[in-house]
Amino acid sequence: MIFKREGYSKQELLHLYEQILRPRMIEEKMLILLRQGRISKWFSGIGQEAVSVGAVNAIDQEEYILPMHRNLGVFTGRNIPYSRLFAQFQGKLSGFTKGRDRSFHFGTKEFNIVGMISHLGPQMALADGIALADKLKESKKATLVFTGDGASSEGDFHEALNVAAVWDLPVIFVIENNGYGLSTPSEQQFRFKNFIDKGPGYGIKAVKVDGNNLLEVHSTIKQLAEEVRKEPKPVIVECMTFRMRGHEEASGTKYVPKALMEEWAKKDPVENYESFLKKEKILTAKAEKEIRAKIKADIEEGLELAYAEELPPATQMEIDDMHAPFVQEVIELKSDATSEKRFVDAISDGLKQSMERFDNLVLMGQDIAEYGGVFKITDGFLEKFGSGRVRNTPLCESAIIGTGLGLCINGYKAMVEMQFADFVTCGFNQIVNNLAKSHYRWGQNADVVVRMPTGAGVGAGPFHSQSNEAWFFHTPGLKIVYPSNPKDAKGLLAAAIEDPNPYLFFEHKAMYRSVIENIPDDYYTVEVGKAAIAQEGDDISIITYGMGVHWAKELAAATEASIEILDLRTLLPWDKEAVEATVKKTNKVIVLHEDTLTGGIGAEIAAWIGENCFQHLDAPVARVGSLDTPVPFGKHLEENFLPKQRLVEKLNDLINY
Repeated sequence: MIFKREGYSKQELLHLYEQILRPRMIEEKMLILLRQGRISKWFSGIGQEAVSVGAVNAIDQEEYILPMHRNLGVFTGRNIPYSRLFAQFQGKLSGFTKGRDRSFHFGTKEFNIVGMISHLGPQMALADGIALADKLKESKKATLVFTGDGASSEGDFHEALNVAAVWDLPVIFVIENNGYGLSTPSEQQFRFKNFIDKGPGYGIKAVKVDGNNLLEVHSTIKQLAEEVRKEPKPVIVECMTFRMRGHEEASGTKYVPKALMEEWAKKDPVENYESFLKKEKILTAKAEKEIRAKIKADIEEGLELAYAEELPPATQMEIDDMHAPFVQEVIELKSDATSEKRFVDAISDGLKQSMERFDNLVLMGQDIAEYGGVFKITDGFLEKFGSGRVRNTPLCESAIIGTGLGLCINGYKAMVEMQFADFVTCGFNQIVNNLAKSHYRWGQNADVVVRMPTGAGVGAGPFHSQSNEAWFFHTPGLKIVYPSNPKDAKGLLAAAIEDPNPYLFFEHKAMYRSVIENIPDDYYTVEVGKAAIAQEGDDISIITYGMGVHWAKELAAATEASIEILDLRTLLPWDKEAVEATVKKTNKVIVLHEDTLTGGIGAEIAAWIGENCFQHLDAPVARVGSLDTPVPFGKHLEENFLPKQRLVEKLNDLINY
């Protein structure tokens, strides 16, 4: 292994030695603690330290770095107090996730580190968003994200590289090529020889380095960081390396040929760099002893503090930490001016006024710029707000939702438009595992609103008509709104954008141009979590939302019974007080939604009523939903699928009960 010391002072070389020795010595201690049962799991980076240490020391402290399993050197390189780091490993309260997540699954804005989730690939899109924010701010910073040869098989790898290339984002993608994804060797993961071969296909510069040569990694990334700061463009850095222990300790290394282990053992990054420094008479025996003693003392002190900490049960704190603190102040109207607006116009109006109110709000989605979106909601926005804030995206829902979170990490708000709510399946992981959990896990809010054109009745078939709000209703950390009229649509969208927490905003496509009313011209908000009485009544309550409100009104007009219609408006959180009040008033209840019946939101509400309002009921709680089938294309089949006729039957059953 050849080390090129040109351009490095003696002090810099010794600093890098201490930097690479720290993660090695911590790991050696952690392996002892693992055997003693004092930590529960460990992902070893022994053999790969030069990549982490070289990278973290090559970029500026204020630049974001996004590590993975084997990047302990990133955390030590950012000078995180060992007591907090070890508390994290032990699941203690003073750890960065308050005991809620393990090892390196955490981030810290204090040290400009964004931690991974177990799904690996989505990490890269967050780097895109952080870099996009820097580019919009013209701050001339680089963002560095790690991934591995195994994770490259995920679609998120392609999406993130493609977005970074198309948008010229200053991201350094460091690929740690250690030859194995857990036990699966590279030849069973991909057919190309090296990851640098991918660069030309994306239009991205790509370089390969000896990932075990600390100085080569450091000098290469340092130079590339300077380049991308001056001219924002992504770059791939493939680091050839090897892990000398298992994927995690329980997996072992029996699947690795002995000769291969012996070959890489000779390339140990710590031992080789140490030998180089001794050969160059830079590191003396005395200095080595002092450095090791210093590191050992730091480790022992950090462990002592971490072990002394107790983790008391804290149920209320668990619940409170699901969302970033935010108390909504409903914004009232400044004037009486109103205009007739279609549902689609109201959404456009709310979005436009929010763009004017928040100059850090960025809109992203397929065809939303010049074309104005497939439903024309952002028509004219490009000319008014510019291409930096109104961004056409490639067809990659996962990367764009992840980019939204990255923007938020770096000080922006994001609105992501799903062209159709059905397409959110391709971004599902980012929503339920990144947006929903980031504040709970490490205190990072997700200031992202995902707009969801939803619903059937327009003859669009199984993949453009689904009601999928129930998929997310079960996920703590999200907020879900589903307006039924233009006034609420505008006010709730503005409220969702104001709130620094993640929202899914459902918009029924069949209402876009069919539901019209006079609404205020001013910017205003509607209270989130508050239901509304859409129609007063005394005999039976229909609890519903979205298109269900209009079906209920149509039915109420055709019957002699006095029907009360409660429009939930917000699904997470939903208004339990309003539900209880209408149950007490009429004593008979139908819970109606367009979604398929089984496992729908109506099931939860009906169960809650049965548990909390049973004594006020004069009949069983009735549920009405669509058939438990995909949404059919044919008009007669779609009408049969939807619940309107079954609503009539259920109402008659309740009247006669």
